[in-house]
Amino acid sequence: MFKTLKNDLPASIVVFFVALPLCLGIALASGAPLFSGLIAGIIGGIVVGALSGSKIGVSGPAAGLAAIVLTAIGSLGGYQNFLVAVVLGGVIQIVFGVLKAGIIGYYFPSSVIKGMLTGIGIIIILKQIPHFFGYDAEPEGADSFLETSGENTFSAILNITDNITMGSMVIGLIGLAILLLWDRVLSKKGKIFQIIQGPLVAVVLGIVFYVVTQGSSLAINPSHLVSVPVPEDAASFIGQFSFPNFSAITNPKVWLVAFTIALVASLETLLCVEATDKIDPHKNVTPTNRELLAQGTGNIISGLIGGLPITQVIVRSSANIQSGGRSKLSAIIHGFLLLISVILIPRLLNMIPLSVLASVLLIVGYKLAKPGLFKKMYDMGWKQFIPFVVTVLGIVFIDLLWGIGLGLLVGIAVILIKSYQNSHFLNIEDKSDGKHTIKMTLAEEVTFFNKGAILKELEALPIDTYLEIDVRKTRYLDNDIIEILEDFAFKAKERNIDIQIISERGVVENPDSFIEFFKLRPITS
Repeated sequence: MFKTLKNDLPASIVVFFVALPLCLGIALASGAPLFSGLIAGIIGGIVVGALSGSKIGVSGPAAGLAAIVLTAIGSLGGYQNFLVAVVLGGVIQIVFGVLKAGIIGYYFPSSVIKGMLTGIGIIIILKQIPHFFGYDAEPEGADSFLETSGENTFSAILNITDNITMGSMVIGLIGLAILLLWDRVLSKKGKIFQIIQGPLVAVVLGIVFYVVTQGSSLAINPSHLVSVPVPEDAASFIGQFSFPNFSAITNPKVWLVAFTIALVASLETLLCVEATDKIDPHKNVTPTNRELLAQGTGNIISGLIGGLPITQVIVRSSANIQSGGRSKLSAIIHGFLLLISVILIPRLLNMIPLSVLASVLLIVGYKLAKPGLFKKMYDMGWKQFIPFVVTVLGIVFIDLLWGIGLGLLVGIAVILIKSYQNSHFLNIEDKSDGKHTIKMTLAEEVTFFNKGAILKELEALPIDTYLEIDVRKTRYLDNDIIEILEDFAFKAKERNIDIQIISERGVVENPDSFIEFFKLRPITS
């Protein structure tokens, strides 16, 4: 893990700056103490990061749970009663992990996962534009179309012109220019610019700008800065922690909230795991059941000391990947940075303009939602494009869970219309004769429902294997299966696994690209 410290340390700093305002903003949107968001971020980084099998996933409080938390605190009679539900939710997640419920994550089609990534990227951009110009009516981290301020995502953008904070806008533009210069030019000029990340430079300049412009027309009001709780002494710091009131454990409402938290947090985590594995350049595969165990443990600890519920989150995870994070050390260090900073330098953190952090998130959002992806999905055909677009629109105009749910329903409808489920989708045959040879024969119809089983068989192949994949009878091969084969080819080279494709067009050894190979085969109708 420490072999990649040179990659993980700079990435952890970027993730720290992304996580800080989101932890505070999600706590504010949840109607919980601000410190509770920081607790969840710290536990998500250190505890979940250490226990998780994900190399690049980052956990913390999630915007998708904010509405649930806000309602639950009121219905359960206070925050301490709600913490009991968080602890129980963690226990239920561990039960999910023991029962191997993590396999659920494999049954979401690739088009929906890509729609989720793109939708989150778009919503990050739309939500950060007001903060970039110094209009901070909505807390950082909110993702719902209808905002707590009474506006919606688009009306907030239209109202920017009447609410521009000049100082915030100026330092936001400077920060964005630095980030673009770093990303496009300086990062390619030398290692020093890879070690010292652009977001760190932008944040330092933001603090300097705030200090220097005090008393001028560009002065930034504290309401447009990060707002970390500042304890006066050790006793007041400890006083920020809350503890669950376990006398409420007999309340049926507490158990209902606990199960809701466990279910939603587990679903968001599994979707995030699938999404981060897909954009991971090193194609690591996260063990999903272990992830549920890690998340459950994190939620138990977070609930015991006053933190919000935790999930793996795509914004921080994608920032980690984009910044070059290679191992779980990045997530762990970001957790320690949160802990150390809120103890030692909370006043310094409170000099960071929100507009600078918005510029960092704008870059993260753009990299998740590049316009070229829409054309790429369109070129793949309507069976991929329609669920993708529905997922994106659902996330932008409602929220994350609704978008994913609608996309999944459309994806299932497409599959039911275009294909039928074949129970004999895969036949495994051991043909070893001197060398370990496995033949996999795919059936006439293979859909994303078969993704988990095929992935499991591929992952179980030993090193030094000769794999024959017979697709001569296959008339429909879902894009998800092709992507699994494409990703597996990357790992097959490391495990000395040779792959032979037996098709109607002949036999091909170790094709350069499965995606390009299957484009040439008329297997879809």
